[in-house]
Amino acid sequence: MTRRLLLSYVALALLVLAGLEIPLGYVYARGETAHASQNIERDAAMLAEITEENIEKGQLGELPDVIGDYAERTGGRVIVTDKRGIVLADSDPAGRTGVSLADQPDISRALRNQPTVTTTTDSNGTDVLAATMPGASGTTIRGTLRLTYPMDEVLVRVYRIWGALALAGACVLAVVALVAFSMARWITRPLRTLEAATTQLADGHLASPPDTTTGPPELRRLAASFTHTAGRLHQLLKAQQAFASEASHQLKTPLTALRLRLENFEPYLDPRAHGSLEEAVGEVERLGRMVQGLLALARLENTATTPEPVDLDAALADRVAMWEPLAAEQYVAIDITGPPVGQVWAIPGALEQIIDNLLANALRVSPPSTTITLHRVPGGELHIVDQGPGMSEADRERAFDRFWRASDSHHDGTGLGLPIVRHLVDASGGTITLRPASGTGLDVAVRLRPVTGQSSYGGRVPRSASVSARSR
Repeated sequence: MTRRLLLSYVALALLVLAGLEIPLGYVYARGETAHASQNIERDAAMLAEITEENIEKGQLGELPDVIGDYAERTGGRVIVTDKRGIVLADSDPAGRTGVSLADQPDISRALRNQPTVTTTTDSNGTDVLAATMPGASGTTIRGTLRLTYPMDEVLVRVYRIWGALALAGACVLAVVALVAFSMARWITRPLRTLEAATTQLADGHLASPPDTTTGPPELRRLAASFTHTAGRLHQLLKAQQAFASEASHQLKTPLTALRLRLENFEPYLDPRAHGSLEEAVGEVERLGRMVQGLLALARLENTATTPEPVDLDAALADRVAMWEPLAAEQYVAIDITGPPVGQVWAIPGALEQIIDNLLANALRVSPPSTTITLHRVPGGELHIVDQGPGMSEADRERAFDRFWRASDSHHDGTGLGLPIVRHLVDASGGTITLRPASGTGLDVAVRLRPVTGQSSYGGRVPRSASVSARSR
């Protein structure tokens, strides 16, 4: 933002300078040209009077000295003709006398007692200011005088003023840039500290609160409001984390005691009540798993994590090796297909939990003599495909809702497995979708960002607690 403010200030100053200096330069250039034209016209008129007098007296020998002295002092060129347009004298050593210039427009006009002042090009191709005056006494024309002056001299003065204007503009821009940089830094300092504080807060801590002592009043108030909000949020998060920790400890003991008391009733109950007792114990166990899932999900949501490179192929092989014995007991095979994927971005411990939860769900619904396929796709994509009953479109839309279970579900899940998986995938910067598999079953597609170069993530965080889910 500092750069953009600086550029805007400099661009505005440049626009103002251009609006002032360019017209000023053009006005000066036109004024310098007009001044030079006036000088040439005055000098030509004066020389025409002198040469007309010499021609009238027949003192033609003095003409070269008169015009030569002027040409030497001023750098111009003077040509004198008689009343017929024949060149009597030329200040240019290369010029010729005795030639007729009567057919040239300016000489022709001067012979008719009409002076001419214009900008033209001489025989050498040089731009010159030319003034042609008649040498006359009243209406009697005795000759003409042409005075030419190189435009180079005028242009040098014009370029000099343009250079001075450019130098002055550069100095003004430098001063404006220095002042603008100081102002931009002053204005954006609270924003820079606010950005740093926001990044720290996103990582779960606020070591350096934003600066509330410098910058515009509006930004100082914004920084103060952010600091207050961050402090309040930190207190709420600490309270929630404390609740999760205390609830985990406080709920385990009564649930365990309740289960033991129910099991102790078994010898004293009528055998016909044993089924109800087993169902009650099962519900207590399910309640315990639900409490553990809720607390684990709360810990995940309260813990700031940063994705890091994880080898998907290694994690997949490790988790399949762990699940294969349990799958074999249910006569279910687990296959890994597809080319190796390599490293993907995932928060610490998330990839193992994702695979465990999805394999547990797939194994729970897989009939005997079927296969669970873990198919890898280049680009960080993994498909877990089972051959179970699958899910309807309506069920797939609600599958990530907390505590939701399919209406035809007969297992003892808590409805927290897929919500935990989705949270882990989202925190890792990926996506997860459910779609029907070919034939029967469910295809769970997990897409994680592949590691293709240097990441923008920095730092590492402690590995989060492992969470296992018992249901979709």
